[in-house]
Amino acid sequence: MSDNSPKRHTGWLILIVLLVAGASAAVSALLVTIFRHKQESRQPFVRLVEVDENTIDPAKWGINWPKQYDQYLRTVEPSHTNFGGGDAHLPKEKAIALPFLTRMFAGYAFSLDYRDRRGHAYMLMDQANTRRVTERPQPGSCLHCHASIIPFYKQVGGGDMFKGFAQVGAMPYNDALAALQKSTGAHPVSCVDCHDPATMKLRVTRPGFILGIQALAAGTDPVPHLASIQRWRDAKENRPYDPNKDATRQEMRSFVCGQCHVEYYCGPKTTLFFPWNNGLNVDQIESYYNQYQFKDGHRFYDWTHAETGAEVIKAQHPEFETWSQGIHARSGVACADCHMPYMREGAYKISDHWVRSP
Repeated sequence: MSDNSPKRHTGWLILIVLLVAGASAAVSALLVTIFRHKQESRQPFVRLVEVDENTIDPAKWGINWPKQYDQYLRTVEPSHTNFGGGDAHLPKEKAIALPFLTRMFAGYAFSLDYRDRRGHAYMLMDQANTRRVTERPQPGSCLHCHASIIPFYKQVGGGDMFKGFAQVGAMPYNDALAALQKSTGAHPVSCVDCHDPATMKLRVTRPGFILGIQALAAGTDPVPHLASIQRWRDAKENRPYDPNKDATRQEMRSFVCGQCHVEYYCGPKTTLFFPWNNGLNVDQIESYYNQYQFKDGHRFYDWTHAETGAEVIKAQHPEFETWSQGIHARSGVACADCHMPYMREGAYKISDHWVRSP
């Protein structure tokens, strides 16, 4: 039989029609999926409950932003690194492995209790239970970074956050914590501390950081990794530098971390402050401390060493300052780029909120 028979032509025609129909269906499905994902990306969340400036409980935010909240909850999990830390259970004392620490910190509360860090979910619990607090008088300033405390500051200050910041900082720690628990409730650092509840835009809230970054901007030390400060200086604005208005979004991805991961004074002699007036490197910070005097006229120091009698300065945890001196800052890499990297959840591009060492 000839290959040009009508039946063979019909078979080929049917095959071509089926292939075209299948391809059309596949293209249509792809276009529908793309359209749906575009629509999803335009509305990245559904606001099921209202949250505002006083909503410090992250669980309420989690109703609207469940993916981020699920990741936030994972900060209870261990995340070991080459530098230690991350145990789900209370970590061992560092002095067990490094006995010299007890003598080095003699007279200071760290000689009593000094352990590896755990995740953000533990930050308030671990502070309230450390022997540094239970056996030594500490100021309410310690809550500045360990609690979601801005509504409490405003309440104590009669609506003035900075006034409340100073008043709470002057209270004994246990009194301040009890008042916080009775007033707004006590939670570790929460969503409201880094996000505007109306727009979810990144923002800084901590008074210590706001005052510290304003002092840095008002100085003359070059900060090429923070271009917004130089633009503010060049514009000769007749107002303090405002990170929530002046900073870029990429800078904010470091500023929100720099609210707490910094060098600061948190003692009883004055309100907590960040020593950034002269700049961010260690020599500039030391020079600022050397010229600083407490209200009683005494030079700056953190504690008097119990064995030598020396007045000692102790660095806290200057991650923001260290980042500022390095290749990452110079290259425009923010803290969150590595510690809270972007991830995909369907059509959504979100930051991983399981905050940990990369």
